Amino acid sequence: MRADQVEVLWDDKKNKWMIRIQAGDEVIQRPSDLPKDANEQALRAAAGTTLQDEGYEAEVERVAVRR
Repeated sequence: MRADQVEVLWDDKKNKWMIRIQAGDEVIQRPSDLPKDANEQALRAAAGTTLQDEGYEAEVERVAVRR
């Protein structure tokens, strides 16, 4: 299964990175315990792991990181 859009966003309310996966109308959000100053490579790797855990193809080059 392939996700239409994958984003990693900082959630100020929760003080955590949120990995947002959208496939059609379905949206899945999962928190990450990476620190706020995590580099882009670590954030993409966390998104890739989350994608695999949720049953999606891990295409980390398509992950958008929004700081």
